Amino acid sequence: MQTKMYGSPVPPQTSDSGRRVSESSGQMMRVYQVWKGSNRFFLGGRLIFGPSVWPIILSILLIVVPVILFVLFVSQSLVNEFQHHLGNLIMGIAVGFAIYDIILLFLTSGRDPGIIPRNTHPPEPEDDNISNLSWAGSQGGLSSVPPFKDITVNGIIVRVKYCHTCMLYRPPRCSHCSICNNCVDRFDHHCPWVGQCIGKRNYRFFFMFVSSTTLLSLYVLTFCCINLKKIMDAYEYHLWKALMKSPVSGILIVYNFVVVWFVGGLTGFHVFLICTNKTTYENFRYHYDGKMNPYNQGCAQNLTEILFSRTPKSQNDFRAKVEVDLNVYSSSLSLEHMMSPDMAKTSFDLEMGRKRQAVDSDELEDTRSQISSVAGLERCGTQPLHSSWGSHKGNCEIPPDLEASSPEFGIEIGSTEMKNPRSTNFSR
Repeated sequence: MQTKMYGSPVPPQTSDSGRRVSESSGQMMRVYQVWKGSNRFFLGGRLIFGPSVWPIILSILLIVVPVILFVLFVSQSLVNEFQHHLGNLIMGIAVGFAIYDIILLFLTSGRDPGIIPRNTHPPEPEDDNISNLSWAGSQGGLSSVPPFKDITVNGIIVRVKYCHTCMLYRPPRCSHCSICNNCVDRFDHHCPWVGQCIGKRNYRFFFMFVSSTTLLSLYVLTFCCINLKKIMDAYEYHLWKALMKSPVSGILIVYNFVVVWFVGGLTGFHVFLICTNKTTYENFRYHYDGKMNPYNQGCAQNLTEILFSRTPKSQNDFRAKVEVDLNVYSSSLSLEHMMSPDMAKTSFDLEMGRKRQAVDSDELEDTRSQISSVAGLERCGTQPLHSSWGSHKGNCEIPPDLEASSPEFGIEIGSTEMKNPRSTNFSR
């Protein structure tokens, strides 16, 4: 049974697993039933998928249908051609490879990719999760939460961004997926073919899936060519007459050639990313060279870390019980149901470079306050204190996202001076 539900913020009370549960009286529900992301859950929260399961069904068909055609129309002639049961072995390997590929598909799309649990309220200086972060001077309201923090990773300053949706400072390499509406640790990309985010907990299975798909396509392509060659030799046909005798072989050759071209190229690209310890998001957004990549530890160490290290445990227990105020919960669902897409304006999303629902007037004022606060610090010559999960360094540069937004909000920001030439902008 499929469940897709959205919940309202619950009064905070930290449990052993670090989740927020309600202090007020209400009905006990599962975490997946009040999940605020766009995910779909199956088997009582045991499987978590993206917003749509149709991409998974399409991917399964694209794998299974060619293998069925291969078994029914191509491998039968190969069984007769090869002795010592080699023909049956060729058919069995194709079927086993397809089953293995589908299992990898479900391991990629049906598990938590590394979702960072949300906070139910903005962080405060005394909170444990940001107790090591120093605050920059700012004004009241939401602007009291600095939009960026600088930390040090392997001697290079990395900027982390505050997520207003999840109300937390994203860890390094974490980004907010606008499709699944979650912050994902070591976010690589949202894959439309598996319908799920690719992150720290499922990247290895994703790479195994695309590489095994490439090998399966090469396997079928090779034996379709062998089948045509056998027909040409047995009947002394030229290629065209052999294709007329076994048209399915020709169709599978064309289909698998296209698959190998695209999926094989994707596999090669991710081999490059693994060897350099980069994500797809980082590769296309930052374009830093090897010396400026704080995560590159050498090819061998990168391979060990990404492909052979232990998969971290999920930070979410989707089947855990939480106490929910049904009045607040039902009011939230009613409000979402009444909202019409025509009521929402569109504005430019500074983070993802795409259009989204427009911010309201209060959020616009908060953005003005944040920009004014940063600009004021620079004019005063005051440097905000930056925290480091290793060391403390100062930096007074204007965040590029805020600087780019100043013309849109009609705010002028003075020139900035880079205080640290090795600073790497990792704002999400």
